[in-house]
Amino acid sequence: MSVSVIIKTLNEEKRIARTIEFALAGLPGGHGEVIVADSGSSDATVEIASRYPVRIVQIESPARPSCGIGPQLGFQYARGDFICLLDGDMDLDPEFLADALAYLERHPKAGGVTGHVEEMMLDNLEYTRRVQRNAPENRIGAIDRMNGGGLYRRAAIEAVGYLTDRNLHGYEEFDLGIRLRHAGWNLYRLDRRFVRHYGHNVNSYRLLVRRWQTRYLFGIGELLRASFGKPYLRRLPQELPELKLWVLVLGWILFSLGLLVAIPDKFAALAIVFGLFAAVVALMSWRKGSFSLGLYTVVAWLFHASAVPFGFFAGRRDPCGWVESREIGDADDRIGPHADGDARARDLGPRSLAG
Repeated sequence: MSVSVIIKTLNEEKRIARTIEFALAGLPGGHGEVIVADSGSSDATVEIASRYPVRIVQIESPARPSCGIGPQLGFQYARGDFICLLDGDMDLDPEFLADALAYLERHPKAGGVTGHVEEMMLDNLEYTRRVQRNAPENRIGAIDRMNGGGLYRRAAIEAVGYLTDRNLHGYEEFDLGIRLRHAGWNLYRLDRRFVRHYGHNVNSYRLLVRRWQTRYLFGIGELLRASFGKPYLRRLPQELPELKLWVLVLGWILFSLGLLVAIPDKFAALAIVFGLFAAVVALMSWRKGSFSLGLYTVVAWLFHASAVPFGFFAGRRDPCGWVESREIGDADDRIGPHADGDARARDLGPRSLAG
């Protein structure tokens, strides 16, 4: 049973070396492959990765970066019977793949298995564990999606046509999950660590703007478009409760625009629109116990809801088609300063992940 570990990257020079070392350390018995699937990094990500015994593939024009394109890029080059997805800022637990393979061997209808994603937060120049004990994404047992990655069965992916939809800038793992479940496969989360994730600390408002610029917020609209005409479309409102909220907020936005157009006295129209906004902010501030949190919540609603139609009406390319790309170099030739990366990773992994 061979494993292909796919590390999706875009400008991950700060952490890619560590991620690769942990991935190499996690290959069961040292067998399998690590593929760095790069979406066009402009920093030293590819240069650093080339020092290790890994395969490097990179998109080429007309392919464009998206959350869905990286995993699919790696998958089309992968040779393993099982596919493990990682981000370029994750430390794979050294024992996870062995446990995950054992689970998949015992459960032939399991399309994928994952574990807990332990979020790490930068505090005073040191990373500390971000506790999320009751977060829905930490639920163990049967799950509807494997947010954050995990180990997938290749046969299950081939049964549903492709790994991830290159058109999606978000919700790509939900899309994969619903396609797998509709085809009769199931997903499972073990009560053990899968990875440590070292996210970015960014001001909340800046993050909203950045997610709009990168089209991440368009993801749910793109998901709706991808699901249009599919038999599982009707399940989306039940499994994505935020979708109902975005529809309500869109209705609020359209109602406010209607007032601005229909009321001749524009000053009065603006006063009504602003009054509605202030009332919603006041309500959310009361519920959140903070004006700043209440204001941010409402602003975030407006960003997310406004992005839905942009995503829905965006152009689409065949998700089953080949992602335009090239393979960089030859993994067997990468024996530079880190030729002993595999051995170094095996020493590094267990000690660094202890605790």
